[in-house]
Amino acid sequence: MIPRLRPENDMNSLLPQKPLLSVVVPVYFEEAVIEEFYRRTRAVMQSLSETYACELIFVNDGSTDRTLEILLHLASGDPTLHIIDLSRNFGHQYAISAGIESARGDAVVLIDADLQDPPEVIPRMIECWQAGNQVVYGVRETRAGESHFKRWSAAFFYRVLQQLSDTKIPLDTGDFRLLDRAVVDVLLQMPEYHRYLRGLISWMGFRQLGLPYARDIRYAGETKYSLAKMLKLAMDGITGFSDKPLFLVGYLGFTITLITLVLIIWEILNKLLHPHASVWGWTSLLVVILFLGGVQMMSIGLIGQYIGRIYTETKRRPLYIVAHRYHFPAEDGKSEQ
Repeated sequence: MIPRLRPENDMNSLLPQKPLLSVVVPVYFEEAVIEEFYRRTRAVMQSLSETYACELIFVNDGSTDRTLEILLHLASGDPTLHIIDLSRNFGHQYAISAGIESARGDAVVLIDADLQDPPEVIPRMIECWQAGNQVVYGVRETRAGESHFKRWSAAFFYRVLQQLSDTKIPLDTGDFRLLDRAVVDVLLQMPEYHRYLRGLISWMGFRQLGLPYARDIRYAGETKYSLAKMLKLAMDGITGFSDKPLFLVGYLGFTITLITLVLIIWEILNKLLHPHASVWGWTSLLVVILFLGGVQMMSIGLIGQYIGRIYTETKRRPLYIVAHRYHFPAEDGKSEQ
């Protein structure tokens, strides 16, 4: 990897500087784990210090516990630690986006603070990056501490999405990954509101490599990804990268219409052949009516999901609002203390 020239205020500006590694960490109610995450990540960054300059960017996504207080305390003794404090909880994908926008690195690592994704994997990602890969994404070989339902539902979602989408999104991955500067610059040009970052990064192309690793049990605290949030993320992934559900609804409607025509013909023939038969079939008729009504409501709801996303995109609101920025370099013109 060829180091870049970085602007400085002294005569050293003409000398090549170490490549800069940015580590972006979204945090939301992580007071129980943040100090241990910082200790382990700082040790990794220290092991890389001979070759790389490093910065650690925490994005506080509206936490109201002691998360921000702890981060400010850590930053007081570490000039490489920067903090973005969002005005409220915007969500995981938006917090990551805020960190990416402020990252200055030649390579940017995205990682959560719960220590399920071990910071010790980062040097292996850098080795893959040095070999010429522009995106290095973690592939979860094992998922310690997760319920059978969560493992099954995640595996099911990724495989359904891969079948529906024209973009081949890698299986069993999350947002734990390393991005080359060229990838980051393109990602920053994509301001769409309903964000599914692992899908956007896969869609961009570039040279990408999966790095297998063992996912650990959460160090402390509880997961912030409820079932409702996981379903929303899944819907963002499906509607953001595929219009096939709309076609499937059309095929379903066509199939039901054919079945209905067959039943109508059968009923007419039955009436002609057995004109004095007693009235029958009320239960089956009711079931058919309820089934068709359910299909119609499901179809309308699915179309509404796409229309709702169009409506949201047309408003062009910012993805997030930054309340404060702490301990950023003064030259970026946005520093706050």
